[in-house]
Amino acid sequence: MRGAGYRVASVVMAHAPVLGAVRTHYRRQVHRTPDVRMVPETLTAGARLLHYAVSDNEDAHGPGGPGTPPIWAVNIHGYLAGGRMYWRESARVAERTGWRVLNPSLPGFGGSEPLHWGEVSLSGLASEVDRVVRAVGAGPLVLLGHSMGGAVAFQYAHDHPDGVLGIVYRDGVATPAWKERNGGLALLVGLGAPEVAPLADLVGAVVLDVPDLFVGRLGSTVRSVLPDVRRTLAAAGRTLPVGSMLVSVDLRAEVEEVAGRGVPILAEWGCFDRVADSTTAAEFARHARTQVQWLPGGHSWMLARPQGQADVLAWLPAGRRFVAEVEARWWRWWEARSGGG
Repeated sequence: MRGAGYRVASVVMAHAPVLGAVRTHYRRQVHRTPDVRMVPETLTAGARLLHYAVSDNEDAHGPGGPGTPPIWAVNIHGYLAGGRMYWRESARVAERTGWRVLNPSLPGFGGSEPLHWGEVSLSGLASEVDRVVRAVGAGPLVLLGHSMGGAVAFQYAHDHPDGVLGIVYRDGVATPAWKERNGGLALLVGLGAPEVAPLADLVGAVVLDVPDLFVGRLGSTVRSVLPDVRRTLAAAGRTLPVGSMLVSVDLRAEVEEVAGRGVPILAEWGCFDRVADSTTAAEFARHARTQVQWLPGGHSWMLARPQGQADVLAWLPAGRRFVAEVEARWWRWWEARSGGG
């Protein structure tokens, strides 16, 4: 028996490289698990604790090759979410593009301490993102903003223009059309309670968007979403001021200003988005002077399809053009920083 066990162990050891290659192929090509990981960290900002995560591809470099600063992507989450929900996506973006990726959890979300009521504003949220960016030493930046995060991304680009290479704007709420709720539920509720009809329609849109999260690897999606959902719901009373602030947001002038500076903008929208629908997408595209890239899924398509953003940047013409424009801006940034050398 001992001899048989020895022979089996010898065979396994002899074929270990092959077995390892098979396992790697399965993880990356079948299971589609990236080698890059997101590493959670915390930052104490005064009396406030902020949670964030950074991709562990510390050997990343810029388009100029080893020794040049990498492009950093800052993945800014939506309302009732947190940075952890987007870890799976960010790891794939980091691995596919060679960028480093930073996922902050905004104040009041994902376990981060909230802002005081008097501090709640888009500029306040953008300043907290900048606090994390500076603490990590990230830059130059590509801003990825989903939903509320899209508005924060444009506020950041407006308030902190240096080093922003581009913006990926995803089903965002920076422009006001999303607040004009004219769906069937709004019309129905409006017959008896017109003052709550818009809110009822928005809640209905969010509920109808939930089944889209069941696409793909459901177990993995649930595991990635639940921790931040639990933390955010536990602090719901402290995030209500942010929700109230969002209802008054109108960044059309800021969107036009950022676009006018020549910052590349990639607008992406889930074709079944009922929260920020096609009217909102058309309004944003008009002010940003860009086209919308429509993608399969609802408002939160990237949570159920974490490889989607990396695929857009790698394979779709709009994504490839965006990456080329970002890299061209990186070269100008690098030449200015290095004195033209």
